[in-house]
Amino acid sequence: MDFDKTLIKKHELEVGTFHFFKNYMVAEVKEGIAFSIENATEMLQLAKEYYGNTTPFVYITNRINSYSFNPTHHFKTVAMFPNLVGYATVTYDSINHEIAKMEEAFMLRPARNFTTLEQAIEWAKELIPKD
Repeated sequence: MDFDKTLIKKHELEVGTFHFFKNYMVAEVKEGIAFSIENATEMLQLAKEYYGNTTPFVYITNRINSYSFNPTHHFKTVAMFPNLVGYATVTYDSINHEIAKMEEAFMLRPARNFTTLEQAIEWAKELIPKD
């Protein structure tokens, strides 16, 4: 499968900005948001439109802002997306790095933390099955 880094579409939503690519998406949640399944409904619908249940993809959260998230919600999103092959976090300080490491325990898919977006994208490329 060709790993395409061309942006398909960028969506500015109430909770943040979401960039959709062929096999990965980059989420940038707004400062101070309490991110939840309830307020992520629009983003989840968009992900379903772009990836359905069969296109393999990686969710990358680029944590340029500080926000809260209940990591047990990962169980619900994994159930919604059988084609989710990985979850990457990009953090820019030690506190958020430690939070991301703790969240990995709740993931039912491969999960890793990175210090640059490019590292996360390269890892996503490794997870996408080759044709």
